[in-house]
Amino acid sequence: MSVEEKNIALATRWFEEVWNQRRTDTVHELMDPQGVGIGQDLPGVIITSPEDFIRLHRRMLGAFSEFKLTAEDIIASGDKVVVRWSCVAKHTGDDLGMPATGYTVRFSGISIQQYKDGKLIRGWDNWDQLGLQQQLTAEAEKSASA
Repeated sequence: MSVEEKNIALATRWFEEVWNQRRTDTVHELMDPQGVGIGQDLPGVIITSPEDFIRLHRRMLGAFSEFKLTAEDIIASGDKVVVRWSCVAKHTGDDLGMPATGYTVRFSGISIQQYKDGKLIRGWDNWDQLGLQQQLTAEAEKSASA
């Protein structure tokens, strides 16, 4: 198996197990203790450990039930993997600082992951946080005016 194939398998595990199966033990298994993440959380927030990532993970899953992430495309080159993904989730909790709306939202993004010796050492994400916020706000406004 090539380096690229191994890294694609790791990225696939990350998205399936961490997000869809909600397995935080996989975060500890796959992420380097000094792993760095940029763009997963709010602008300017840098993840610097598995524990940082797990805090974000808990907030997201606390805000959204029925969270289903789909890896639409996965491409690898050397030690990096690019994943274009989409997500459908139901907003049922207030863990992101906004009262639950009960609405189903859709958002998408692109993640770049860098692996070394089978561990995720760096991750860069660009996902549609504004679109997500607009969906939640628009749905809340519809409910208020109804």
